[in-house]
Amino acid sequence: MNDERHRTYDVLGNVIKFLAYSDETEGKYCVMECIVPKGAGAPPNMHAGEMETFYVLDGEVAFHVDGEDIIAKKGTFLNVPDGTIHAFLGVSEQSRLLILNAPGVMHEKFFTDIGVELPEGATQPLPPSGPPDIAALVAKASSLGMTILAPDAAH
Repeated sequence: MNDERHRTYDVLGNVIKFLAYSDETEGKYCVMECIVPKGAGAPPNMHAGEMETFYVLDGEVAFHVDGEDIIAKKGTFLNVPDGTIHAFLGVSEQSRLLILNAPGVMHEKFFTDIGVELPEGATQPLPPSGPPDIAALVAKASSLGMTILAPDAAH
């Protein structure tokens, strides 16, 4: 593991810690721990070329995957096939997810480019400084092959 690389980011109000970057897994996948405060999450999105898997470590998270609403509790495993519309939202005061993306390069680049570096070991996101720059978020996602959808597009 390359311990000199920064690993912890505030991404849209979530704390994402890279446990393994894809170049540390022979380009096969990246693994992250994601701390999701109540009301934070990921907007409806899809990405061709990368599958995504979630495992709920603590708390409850509302997922929307391919037209289905799911309240995922501790121990729930969800696989999001390549190209499937999905979103999630923290329901508990604070939830923790294990996220695996394969091959992971797309997600690594997106999260490290739009995220704000946090001190290693941080468990809380930065205080909000205003709404996210949606145009920049959509443009960055698009440049990497991801699509961010309007919130009502998930249903």
